[in-house]
Amino acid sequence: MRISTKGRFAVNAMIDLALREAAGPVALASIGERQGISLSYLEQLFGGLRVAGLVQSSRGPGGGYRLGRPADAISVADIVLAVDEREPVPDNRPGAPATAALWLQLAQVMRDHMAGISLASLVAQQREQGGPPIDEVPRRRPIAPLPAAATTVRAMAPNSVFALGAGGGSVNR
Repeated sequence: MRISTKGRFAVNAMIDLALREAAGPVALASIGERQGISLSYLEQLFGGLRVAGLVQSSRGPGGGYRLGRPADAISVADIVLAVDEREPVPDNRPGAPATAALWLQLAQVMRDHMAGISLASLVAQQREQGGPPIDEVPRRRPIAPLPAAATTVRAMAPNSVFALGAGGGSVNR
């Protein structure tokens, strides 16, 4: 098992999500801003996480992502396997490296070790270390205030075709 950049980014994003989900769904844009990950890359990662059932999404204003199951039921191995490509297949060709079995054993040891690390333990570790404060209420883009009412303009023209015909307007001919 190898840990790619996708796997590392996915674990960081999941920690960010778990730290903030108590306040409601977390927008990918806010995760990307805090983690320095582009929105399009996060969308790709969260697509795999959603398919694996690790996150749930909600649409619309105030929408975003939540964990798909409790943080103590999600392991680092679950996250990495959800976003990384398939595991390499052992090379059984004649003349394959004699160390092929060693690499497969090491991959299994890594997988077993990551399966023993829960997302909840990483979140607890993050909280113990301090770090930047966590917003309890998600930041939302403020709504622009309505423009101030302009002074009323009085038109000196008739307000209907009938007033025009009756000479009720102040139109000069």
